[in-house]
Amino acid sequence: MVDIYVRGGFIITMDKNRRVIRRGCVAISNGCIEAVGKCDSLDKDYKGRAAEEIDATRSIVMPGLVDTHVHLVQGMLKACANYLRLIPWLRDRVWPLQGSMTSDEALAAAALTMLEMIKTGTTTFLETGMVGRYGVDRIVETIHRSGLRAAVARHVMDMTGYALEEGILHPGLVESGEESMKDTERLYNKFHGWDGRIFIWFGPRTPGAVSVDLYREISAKAKELKTGITMHLAEVREDVEYTVKIFGRRPVEFAHWVGLTGPNVVLVHTVWVSDDEVKLLARTGTHVSHNPSSNAKLGSGIARVVDMVREGVNVTLGCDGGPSNDNYDLVEEMKIAALLQTVSKGDPTVFRAEDVLEMATINGARALGLEEHVGSIEVGKKADIITINYWDPKLMPLNDPVSHVVYAASGNDVRDVIIDGKVVMRDRRVLTLNEDEVLRNVERMSRELFERTGICREPDIMWPIT
Repeated sequence: MVDIYVRGGFIITMDKNRRVIRRGCVAISNGCIEAVGKCDSLDKDYKGRAAEEIDATRSIVMPGLVDTHVHLVQGMLKACANYLRLIPWLRDRVWPLQGSMTSDEALAAAALTMLEMIKTGTTTFLETGMVGRYGVDRIVETIHRSGLRAAVARHVMDMTGYALEEGILHPGLVESGEESMKDTERLYNKFHGWDGRIFIWFGPRTPGAVSVDLYREISAKAKELKTGITMHLAEVREDVEYTVKIFGRRPVEFAHWVGLTGPNVVLVHTVWVSDDEVKLLARTGTHVSHNPSSNAKLGSGIARVVDMVREGVNVTLGCDGGPSNDNYDLVEEMKIAALLQTVSKGDPTVFRAEDVLEMATINGARALGLEEHVGSIEVGKKADIITINYWDPKLMPLNDPVSHVVYAASGNDVRDVIIDGKVVMRDRRVLTLNEDEVLRNVERMSRELFERTGICREPDIMWPIT
Protein backbone atom coordinates (compact mmCIF):
# COMPACT_ATOMS: atom_id res chain seq x y z
CA MET A 1 0.00 0.00 0.00
CA VAL A 2 1.24 3.50 -0.84
CA ASP A 3 0.50 6.63 1.16
CA ILE A 4 -1.04 8.81 -1.57
CA TYR A 5 -2.23 8.13 -5.10
CA VAL A 6 -2.91 11.18 -7.25
CA ARG A 7 -5.07 10.61 -10.34
CA GLY A 8 -4.64 13.63 -12.58
CA GLY A 9 -5.98 15.12 -15.77
CA PHE A 10 -2.50 16.19 -16.93
CA ILE A 11 0.90 15.84 -15.28
CA ILE A 12 3.57 18.39 -16.15
CA THR A 13 6.51 16.35 -14.92
CA MET A 14 9.45 18.76 -15.55
CA ASP A 15 11.54 15.59 -15.82
CA LYS A 16 14.61 15.36 -18.03
CA ASN A 17 12.42 14.78 -21.11
CA ARG A 18 9.89 17.41 -19.97
CA ARG A 19 7.04 14.93 -20.41
CA VAL A 20 3.46 16.13 -20.16
CA ILE A 21 1.26 13.11 -19.42
CA ARG A 22 -2.43 13.12 -20.29
CA ARG A 23 -4.51 11.18 -17.73
CA GLY A 24 -1.42 10.70 -15.60
CA CYS A 25 -1.08 9.34 -12.08
CA VAL A 26 1.49 9.62 -9.28
CA ALA A 27 2.04 7.14 -6.45
CA ILE A 28 3.70 8.44 -3.27
CA SER A 29 5.26 6.36 -0.53
CA ASN A 30 7.47 7.31 2.44
CA GLY A 31 7.65 10.92 1.30
CA CYS A 32 8.93 10.09 -2.18
CA ILE A 33 7.54 9.45 -5.63
CA GLU A 34 7.24 5.70 -6.20
CA ALA A 35 5.67 5.76 -9.66
CA VAL A 36 4.55 8.26 -12.30
CA GLY A 37 2.90 7.47 -15.61
CA LYS A 38 -0.37 6.86 -17.39
CA CYS A 39 -3.22 5.99 -15.06
CA ASP A 40 -4.16 3.14 -17.38
CA SER A 41 -0.84 1.52 -16.51
CA LEU A 42 -0.63 2.41 -12.82
CA ASP A 43 -4.22 1.86 -11.72
CA LYS A 44 -3.86 -1.92 -11.57
CA ASP A 45 -1.18 -1.58 -8.88
CA TYR A 46 -2.32 1.49 -6.98
CA LYS A 47 -5.99 2.38 -7.47
CA GLY A 48 -7.92 1.55 -4.32
CA ARG A 49 -4.71 0.55 -2.54
CA ALA A 50 -3.53 3.90 -1.20
CA ALA A 51 -4.10 5.30 2.27
CA GLU A 52 -5.35 8.46 0.55
CA GLU A 53 -6.45 8.94 -3.05
CA ILE A 54 -6.67 12.41 -4.57
CA ASP A 55 -9.01 12.81 -7.50
CA ALA A 56 -7.28 15.40 -9.68
CA THR A 57 -8.84 14.31 -12.97
CA ARG A 58 -9.98 17.89 -13.55
CA SER A 59 -6.62 19.30 -12.50
CA ILE A 60 -3.10 19.86 -13.75
CA VAL A 61 -0.61 18.05 -11.52
CA MET A 62 2.86 19.57 -11.39
CA PRO A 63 5.90 20.05 -9.14
CA GLY A 64 5.55 22.49 -6.25
CA LEU A 65 6.85 25.95 -7.06
CA VAL A 66 10.22 27.23 -5.81
CA ASP A 67 10.34 30.93 -4.87
CA THR A 68 13.97 32.06 -4.69
CA HIS A 69 13.42 35.48 -3.12
CA VAL A 70 11.06 35.97 -0.20
CA HIS A 71 10.91 38.57 2.58
CA LEU A 72 8.79 36.74 5.14
CA VAL A 73 8.15 39.61 7.53
CA GLN A 74 7.10 41.97 4.74
CA GLY A 75 3.87 40.04 4.28
CA MET A 76 2.23 42.42 6.74
CA LEU A 77 3.37 45.56 4.87
CA LYS A 78 1.31 45.39 1.68
CA ALA A 79 0.35 48.83 0.30
CA CYS A 80 2.57 50.55 2.89
CA ALA A 81 5.14 51.95 0.47
CA ASN A 82 3.43 52.60 -2.86
CA TYR A 83 4.66 55.03 -5.53
CA LEU A 84 8.26 55.27 -4.34
CA ARG A 85 11.61 54.34 -5.85
CA LEU A 86 13.78 51.84 -4.03
CA ILE A 87 15.98 53.97 -1.76
CA PRO A 88 13.22 56.24 -0.33
CA TRP A 89 10.97 53.16 -0.27
CA LEU A 90 13.49 51.50 2.04
CA ARG A 91 14.61 54.53 4.03
CA ASP A 92 11.24 56.16 4.73
CA ARG A 93 8.79 53.25 4.87
CA VAL A 94 9.97 49.65 4.79
CA TRP A 95 13.03 49.79 7.04
CA PRO A 96 11.31 51.88 9.76
CA LEU A 97 8.43 49.41 9.80
CA GLN A 98 10.69 46.35 9.93
CA GLY A 99 13.04 48.03 12.40
CA SER A 100 10.12 48.70 14.75
CA MET A 101 8.62 45.20 14.67
CA THR A 102 8.41 43.18 17.84
CA SER A 103 9.23 39.48 17.56
CA ASP A 104 5.50 38.69 17.90
CA GLU A 105 4.68 41.00 14.99
CA ALA A 106 7.46 39.53 12.87
CA LEU A 107 6.18 36.02 13.57
CA ALA A 108 2.60 37.02 12.69
CA ALA A 109 3.80 38.56 9.41
CA ALA A 110 5.94 35.54 8.56
CA ALA A 111 3.05 33.14 9.24
CA LEU A 112 0.86 35.20 6.91
CA THR A 113 3.45 34.89 4.15
CA MET A 114 3.79 31.14 4.71
CA LEU A 115 0.03 30.72 4.54
CA GLU A 116 -0.17 32.68 1.29
CA MET A 117 2.67 30.72 -0.29
CA ILE A 118 1.07 27.39 0.54
CA LYS A 119 -2.32 28.53 -0.80
CA THR A 120 -0.73 29.66 -4.09
CA GLY A 121 1.41 26.58 -4.72
CA THR A 122 4.87 27.43 -3.42
CA THR A 123 6.41 24.45 -1.64
CA THR A 124 10.04 25.62 -1.33
CA PHE A 125 11.39 29.12 -0.81
CA LEU A 126 14.53 31.13 -0.09
CA GLU A 127 14.13 33.74 2.65
CA THR A 128 16.51 36.57 1.90
CA GLY A 129 17.52 37.83 5.34
CA MET A 130 16.45 37.63 8.97
CA VAL A 131 17.69 39.86 11.79
CA GLY A 132 17.76 39.15 15.49
CA ARG A 133 14.84 41.36 16.50
CA TYR A 134 12.47 39.16 14.49
CA GLY A 135 12.98 36.17 16.79
CA VAL A 136 14.45 34.00 14.07
CA ASP A 137 14.22 30.72 16.00
CA ARG A 138 10.44 30.92 16.38
CA ILE A 139 10.03 31.80 12.71
CA VAL A 140 12.15 28.82 11.61
CA GLU A 141 10.16 26.55 13.90
CA THR A 142 6.92 27.84 12.34
CA ILE A 143 8.28 27.21 8.85
CA HIS A 144 8.96 23.63 9.87
CA ARG A 145 5.49 23.25 11.39
CA SER A 146 3.88 24.68 8.24
CA GLY A 147 5.37 21.84 6.20
CA LEU A 148 7.21 24.16 3.81
CA ARG A 149 10.74 23.50 2.59
CA ALA A 150 13.00 26.53 3.04
CA ALA A 151 16.49 27.95 2.91
CA VAL A 152 16.52 30.73 5.49
CA ALA A 153 19.23 33.35 5.09
CA ARG A 154 20.29 35.36 8.12
CA HIS A 155 21.34 38.95 7.38
CA VAL A 156 25.01 39.79 7.90
CA MET A 157 26.22 43.41 7.98
CA ASP A 158 28.76 45.74 9.55
CA MET A 159 27.82 49.08 7.93
CA THR A 160 24.60 51.10 7.78
CA GLY A 161 24.34 52.47 4.25
CA TYR A 162 22.82 51.65 0.91
CA ALA A 163 24.99 52.40 -2.11
CA LEU A 164 26.26 56.01 -1.76
CA GLU A 165 23.63 56.82 0.89
CA GLU A 166 25.45 56.46 4.23
CA GLY A 167 23.80 55.77 7.57
CA ILE A 168 20.26 55.25 6.28
CA LEU A 169 19.61 51.79 7.71
CA HIS A 170 17.00 52.03 10.48
CA PRO A 171 18.60 51.75 13.95
CA GLY A 172 16.29 48.84 14.80
CA LEU A 173 17.92 46.77 12.07
CA VAL A 174 21.55 47.61 12.79
CA GLU A 175 23.77 44.74 13.97
CA SER A 176 27.53 44.31 14.14
CA GLY A 177 29.45 42.01 11.85
CA GLU A 178 30.52 39.85 14.77
CA GLU A 179 26.98 39.56 16.12
CA SER A 180 25.37 38.74 12.78
CA MET A 181 28.04 36.21 11.79
CA LYS A 182 27.89 34.43 15.14
CA ASP A 183 24.13 34.21 15.07
CA THR A 184 24.13 32.83 11.52
CA GLU A 185 26.50 30.08 12.63
CA ARG A 186 24.35 29.41 15.72
CA LEU A 187 21.25 29.03 13.57
CA TYR A 188 23.18 26.79 11.17
CA ASN A 189 24.27 24.49 14.00
CA LYS A 190 20.74 24.37 15.43
CA PHE A 191 18.57 24.02 12.34
CA HIS A 192 20.51 23.24 9.15
CA GLY A 193 19.27 20.04 7.54
CA TRP A 194 16.28 19.65 9.89
CA ASP A 195 14.17 16.85 8.37
CA GLY A 196 15.66 17.67 4.98
CA ARG A 197 13.42 20.74 4.80
CA ILE A 198 15.22 23.54 6.66
CA PHE A 199 18.56 24.99 5.58
CA ILE A 200 20.43 28.02 6.93
CA TRP A 201 22.17 30.37 4.51
CA PHE A 202 24.15 33.60 4.75
CA GLY A 203 22.30 36.75 3.65
CA PRO A 204 24.78 39.63 3.38
CA ARG A 205 23.19 43.01 2.91
CA THR A 206 23.64 44.95 -0.31
CA PRO A 207 26.97 46.73 -1.02
CA GLY A 208 27.04 49.83 1.15
CA ALA A 209 26.11 47.88 4.27
CA VAL A 210 28.90 45.28 4.30
CA SER A 211 32.66 45.77 4.26
CA VAL A 212 34.94 43.98 1.80
CA ASP A 213 36.55 42.01 4.61
CA LEU A 214 33.20 40.81 5.92
CA TYR A 215 32.01 39.79 2.44
CA ARG A 216 35.15 37.67 2.10
CA GLU A 217 34.63 36.18 5.55
CA ILE A 218 31.06 35.23 4.57
CA SER A 219 32.28 33.61 1.36
CA ALA A 220 34.88 31.53 3.19
CA LYS A 221 32.54 30.47 5.98
CA ALA A 222 29.76 29.46 3.57
CA LYS A 223 32.22 27.26 1.68
CA GLU A 224 33.45 25.73 4.93
CA LEU A 225 29.89 24.94 6.05
CA LYS A 226 28.84 23.88 2.53
CA THR A 227 25.87 26.21 2.54
CA GLY A 228 24.51 29.03 0.41
CA ILE A 229 24.64 32.80 0.12
CA THR A 230 21.99 35.14 -1.25
CA MET A 231 22.26 38.90 -1.79
CA HIS A 232 20.48 41.73 -3.60
CA LEU A 233 22.67 43.09 -6.40
CA ALA A 234 22.38 45.62 -9.23
CA GLU A 235 18.70 46.19 -8.50
CA VAL A 236 18.82 49.91 -9.32
CA ARG A 237 21.23 52.27 -11.10
CA GLU A 238 22.51 53.51 -7.74
CA ASP A 239 24.01 50.07 -7.09
CA VAL A 240 26.16 50.43 -10.20
CA GLU A 241 27.17 53.99 -9.29
CA TYR A 242 28.33 52.83 -5.86
CA THR A 243 30.54 49.90 -6.83
CA VAL A 244 32.04 51.75 -9.81
CA LYS A 245 32.83 54.91 -7.81
CA ILE A 246 34.14 53.19 -4.67
CA PHE A 247 35.73 50.04 -6.08
CA GLY A 248 36.14 50.67 -9.82
CA ARG A 249 34.07 47.58 -10.56
CA ARG A 250 30.53 46.95 -11.76
CA PRO A 251 28.27 45.06 -9.30
CA VAL A 252 28.80 41.49 -10.56
CA GLU A 253 32.51 42.14 -10.94
CA PHE A 254 32.54 43.43 -7.36
CA ALA A 255 30.65 40.37 -6.11
CA HIS A 256 33.16 38.11 -7.85
CA TRP A 257 36.08 40.10 -6.40
CA VAL A 258 34.86 39.53 -2.83
CA GLY A 259 33.99 35.86 -3.41
CA LEU A 260 30.23 36.12 -3.84
CA THR A 261 29.84 34.23 -7.09
CA GLY A 262 29.61 30.50 -7.69
CA PRO A 263 27.21 27.56 -7.55
CA ASN A 264 26.25 28.24 -3.91
CA VAL A 265 25.26 31.87 -4.58
CA VAL A 266 21.86 33.29 -5.58
CA LEU A 267 22.11 36.94 -6.63
CA VAL A 268 18.78 38.75 -6.59
CA HIS A 269 17.45 41.21 -9.20
CA THR A 270 20.66 41.79 -11.27
CA VAL A 271 18.76 44.27 -13.43
CA TRP A 272 21.63 46.61 -14.31
CA VAL A 273 24.26 44.23 -15.67
CA SER A 274 26.53 44.46 -18.70
CA ASP A 275 27.28 41.82 -21.33
CA ASP A 276 30.54 41.01 -19.57
CA GLU A 277 28.75 40.61 -16.26
CA VAL A 278 26.24 38.22 -17.83
CA LYS A 279 29.16 36.15 -19.10
CA LEU A 280 30.76 36.23 -15.65
CA LEU A 281 27.57 34.94 -14.05
CA ALA A 282 27.47 32.09 -16.54
CA ARG A 283 31.16 31.25 -16.23
CA THR A 284 31.03 31.06 -12.44
CA GLY A 285 27.76 29.11 -12.26
CA THR A 286 26.14 31.86 -10.19
CA HIS A 287 22.34 31.70 -9.98
CA VAL A 288 20.01 34.67 -10.48
CA SER A 289 16.62 35.30 -8.88
CA HIS A 290 14.41 37.35 -11.20
CA ASN A 291 11.70 39.41 -9.48
CA PRO A 292 9.62 41.00 -12.26
CA SER A 293 6.70 42.43 -10.28
CA SER A 294 8.96 44.08 -7.71
CA ASN A 295 11.26 45.54 -10.36
CA ALA A 296 8.26 46.86 -12.28
CA LYS A 297 6.39 48.32 -9.30
CA LEU A 298 9.44 50.20 -8.01
CA GLY A 299 10.38 51.35 -11.51
CA SER A 300 13.75 49.64 -11.17
CA GLY A 301 13.89 48.20 -14.68
CA ILE A 302 13.53 44.91 -16.52
CA ALA A 303 16.21 42.29 -15.97
CA ARG A 304 17.96 40.83 -19.02
CA VAL A 305 16.54 37.37 -18.49
CA VAL A 306 16.55 36.31 -22.15
CA ASP A 307 20.19 37.36 -22.51
CA MET A 308 21.18 35.56 -19.32
CA VAL A 309 19.39 32.35 -20.29
CA ARG A 310 20.97 32.40 -23.75
CA GLU A 311 24.40 32.76 -22.14
CA GLY A 312 23.74 29.78 -19.84
CA VAL A 313 22.90 31.50 -16.54
CA ASN A 314 20.49 29.58 -14.31
CA VAL A 315 17.68 32.12 -13.85
CA THR A 316 15.00 31.47 -11.24
CA LEU A 317 11.88 33.32 -10.09
CA GLY A 318 10.99 35.21 -6.92
CA CYS A 319 8.07 37.25 -5.62
CA ASP A 320 10.15 39.48 -3.29
CA GLY A 321 7.94 41.05 -0.61
CA GLY A 322 4.56 42.45 0.35
CA PRO A 323 5.26 46.15 -0.22
CA SER A 324 7.13 45.62 -3.52
CA ASN A 325 4.79 43.07 -5.08
CA ASP A 326 1.68 42.94 -2.88
CA ASN A 327 1.42 39.17 -3.03
CA TYR A 328 3.47 35.97 -2.89
CA ASP A 329 1.71 34.29 -5.81
CA LEU A 330 4.42 32.68 -7.94
CA VAL A 331 1.84 31.50 -10.48
CA GLU A 332 0.97 35.11 -11.21
CA GLU A 333 4.67 35.98 -11.21
CA MET A 334 5.28 33.54 -14.07
CA LYS A 335 2.92 35.44 -16.36
CA ILE A 336 4.47 38.80 -15.53
CA ALA A 337 7.96 37.41 -16.11
CA ALA A 338 6.99 36.08 -19.52
CA LEU A 339 5.24 39.25 -20.65
CA LEU A 340 8.01 41.60 -19.56
CA GLN A 341 10.62 39.69 -21.54
CA THR A 342 8.64 39.70 -24.78
CA VAL A 343 7.75 43.39 -24.49
CA SER A 344 11.33 44.37 -23.60
CA LYS A 345 12.63 42.56 -26.69
CA GLY A 346 9.70 43.48 -28.92
CA ASP A 347 9.47 39.84 -29.97
CA PRO A 348 6.84 37.33 -28.76
CA THR A 349 9.06 34.38 -29.69
CA VAL A 350 12.00 35.10 -27.38
CA PHE A 351 10.46 33.66 -24.21
CA ARG A 352 7.98 30.81 -23.94
CA ALA A 353 5.73 29.43 -21.22
CA GLU A 354 8.07 26.44 -20.98
CA ASP A 355 11.00 28.75 -20.20
CA VAL A 356 9.27 30.48 -17.31
CA LEU A 357 7.87 27.22 -15.90
CA GLU A 358 11.43 25.92 -15.68
CA MET A 359 12.42 29.07 -13.78
CA ALA A 360 9.68 28.48 -11.18
CA THR A 361 10.43 24.78 -10.63
CA ILE A 362 13.58 22.90 -11.62
CA ASN A 363 15.77 26.01 -12.00
CA GLY A 364 14.81 27.15 -8.51
CA ALA A 365 15.58 23.72 -7.10
CA ARG A 366 18.97 23.80 -8.81
CA ALA A 367 19.77 27.21 -7.33
CA LEU A 368 19.06 25.92 -3.82
CA GLY A 369 21.16 22.80 -4.33
CA LEU A 370 18.03 20.64 -4.21
CA GLU A 371 17.73 19.59 -7.85
CA GLU A 372 18.25 15.92 -7.00
CA HIS A 373 15.39 16.05 -4.52
CA VAL A 374 12.67 18.43 -5.77
CA GLY A 375 11.66 20.51 -8.77
CA SER A 376 10.23 17.73 -10.92
CA ILE A 377 7.93 14.73 -10.66
CA GLU A 378 10.30 11.78 -11.06
CA VAL A 379 10.63 8.42 -9.35
CA GLY A 380 12.82 8.68 -6.27
CA LYS A 381 12.41 12.40 -5.77
CA LYS A 382 10.67 14.00 -2.80
CA ALA A 383 6.95 14.30 -3.36
CA ASP A 384 6.52 18.08 -3.55
CA ILE A 385 3.45 18.28 -5.78
CA ILE A 386 0.58 20.67 -6.39
CA THR A 387 -2.69 20.36 -8.28
CA ILE A 388 -4.21 23.24 -10.26
CA ASN A 389 -7.93 23.05 -10.91
CA TYR A 390 -8.68 23.66 -14.58
CA TRP A 391 -12.45 23.14 -14.35
CA ASP A 392 -12.94 26.89 -14.49
CA PRO A 393 -13.98 29.26 -17.28
CA LYS A 394 -10.60 31.01 -17.52
CA LEU A 395 -8.77 27.71 -17.98
CA MET A 396 -11.10 26.14 -20.50
CA PRO A 397 -10.83 24.64 -23.03
CA LEU A 398 -7.62 23.05 -21.79
CA ASN A 399 -5.78 22.70 -25.07
CA ASP A 400 -2.31 23.50 -23.68
CA PRO A 401 -1.73 22.84 -19.97
CA VAL A 402 1.71 24.48 -19.94
CA SER A 403 0.46 27.69 -21.51
CA HIS A 404 -2.59 27.74 -19.27
CA VAL A 405 -0.53 27.46 -16.08
CA VAL A 406 1.62 30.43 -17.10
CA TYR A 407 -0.83 32.72 -18.89
CA ALA A 408 -4.28 31.86 -17.56
CA ALA A 409 -4.01 30.47 -14.03
CA SER A 410 -3.43 32.19 -10.71
CA GLY A 411 -2.43 30.90 -7.33
CA ASN A 412 -6.08 30.81 -6.35
CA ASP A 413 -6.51 27.87 -8.75
CA VAL A 414 -4.14 25.71 -6.67
CA ARG A 415 -6.29 23.09 -4.97
CA ASP A 416 -3.98 20.60 -3.25
CA VAL A 417 -0.42 20.89 -1.96
CA ILE A 418 1.79 17.95 -1.02
CA ILE A 419 5.23 18.55 0.51
CA ASP A 420 7.62 15.78 1.46
CA GLY A 421 4.84 13.30 0.79
CA LYS A 422 2.46 14.92 3.27
CA VAL A 423 -0.76 16.69 2.34
CA VAL A 424 -0.34 20.29 3.49
CA MET A 425 -3.41 21.72 1.72
CA ARG A 426 -6.48 19.72 0.65
CA ASP A 427 -9.28 21.29 -1.38
CA ARG A 428 -7.96 24.79 -0.55
CA ARG A 429 -7.85 24.14 3.22
CA VAL A 430 -4.40 24.43 4.77
CA LEU A 431 -3.90 21.65 7.31
CA THR A 432 -0.73 22.84 9.04
CA LEU A 433 -1.62 26.42 9.95
CA ASN A 434 -4.80 27.85 11.44
CA GLU A 435 -5.83 30.28 8.72
CA ASP A 436 -8.32 32.25 10.79
CA GLU A 437 -5.86 32.61 13.66
CA VAL A 438 -3.13 33.81 11.30
CA LEU A 439 -5.42 36.42 9.75
CA ARG A 440 -6.74 37.63 13.10
CA ASN A 441 -3.20 38.04 14.47
CA VAL A 442 -2.14 40.05 11.42
CA GLU A 443 -5.23 42.24 11.53
CA ARG A 444 -4.53 43.20 15.15
CA MET A 445 -0.74 43.41 15.11
CA SER A 446 -0.48 45.34 11.86
CA ARG A 447 -2.74 48.07 13.30
CA GLU A 448 -0.53 48.25 16.38
CA LEU A 449 2.64 48.51 14.27
CA PHE A 450 1.18 51.18 11.99
CA GLU A 451 -0.06 53.28 14.91
CA ARG A 452 3.26 52.99 16.74
CA THR A 453 5.36 54.04 13.73
CA GLY A 454 2.92 56.50 12.17
CA ILE A 455 3.45 54.70 8.84
CA CYS A 456 0.62 53.07 6.89
CA ARG A 457 -2.04 54.26 9.33
CA GLU A 458 -4.08 55.58 6.41
CA PRO A 459 -4.07 54.27 2.83
CA ASP A 460 -2.18 56.33 0.27
CA ILE A 461 -5.11 56.81 -2.10
CA MET A 462 -6.55 59.79 -3.97
CA TRP A 463 -10.15 58.96 -3.09
CA PRO A 464 -11.79 59.38 0.31
CA ILE A 465 -12.79 56.37 2.40
CA THR A 466 -15.90 57.28 4.35
